[in-house]
Amino acid sequence: MPLAKLALEDGTVVSGQAFGACPAERAGELVFNTSMSGYQEVLTDPSYKGQIVLMTYPLIGNYGITAEDEESARPQVEGFVVRELSRRSSNFRATTDLDSYLKRHGIPGIQGVDTRALTLKIRSLGAQRAVISSKDLDDRSLVAKAKASPKLDDVDLVGQVTAKKAYDWAEGFASEFAGAVEKAKGKKKVHRVVAIDYGVKRNILRHLVHQGCKVTVLPASATTEEVLKHRPDGVFLSNGPGDPARNVGAIRCVQGLMKAKRPVPIFGICLGHQILGLALGGKTFKMKFGHRGANQPVKDLRTGKVEITSQNHGYAVDLESLPK
Repeated sequence: MPLAKLALEDGTVVSGQAFGACPAERAGELVFNTSMSGYQEVLTDPSYKGQIVLMTYPLIGNYGITAEDEESARPQVEGFVVRELSRRSSNFRATTDLDSYLKRHGIPGIQGVDTRALTLKIRSLGAQRAVISSKDLDDRSLVAKAKASPKLDDVDLVGQVTAKKAYDWAEGFASEFAGAVEKAKGKKKVHRVVAIDYGVKRNILRHLVHQGCKVTVLPASATTEEVLKHRPDGVFLSNGPGDPARNVGAIRCVQGLMKAKRPVPIFGICLGHQILGLALGGKTFKMKFGHRGANQPVKDLRTGKVEITSQNHGYAVDLESLPK
């Protein structure tokens, strides 16, 4: 396998073997994800736009790639870092292997690096700007490129991943959930939901349909008037990448919805949740290294119940900044 290097803005350079697109070079913010499975969902999650993702689980690629499991139309990450790439895919649903998939979409990967040491570095220093390359192998040059790469706060990432125009989403779950939508529709009113797409994951839309909702997806640039024109029973604010405070138009849209003559329930996940917090007058801040994984415990303070959740966010709402 060809040589590849990963350089961090603090001067760290590690060498490994290239996979995926090669020769290639991409810059992004290096973050880690602690999930033991779900690498395909991670790769195609638009919330990772602008980031190089490091998987802490040591063996990645062992069940290949399945088209039905993609969260968007293509991989969204800038690069992929793993301890060991599995050369054999064992999954009857798989249509291709991870190496070929990343190659087809122009995403570079590096394997054979000490992912544990890199994770500890990020936990200590915080998320780092980085460059992954199998073209330029000069350490000084790569570190300089990492330092010169843009910070996530300075880039309109939502504009790169949002839908270009409005569309209706009607796809529910295949396989074992096949009849659930019709069952839900037969029991209760079908609610009309407008989902504002800041980088929405397909599975979230499937869940809305699974609950019997009629879903219309609008671009992130949607105004209050454009949302209300659909006469929604509820508005969903999606996940997405980057600094929530950059999305001034989205914040203004949500503030308009909260002041509408006909009140509309509003629900946000990830970036959508943060935009809702900003619209309410709160502030957001960048976390040191974020929460990214499928095993984050969350306690319901009302009941004492703990649920294990899937999370991916590098920003949070400052609780103290919200109006009482």
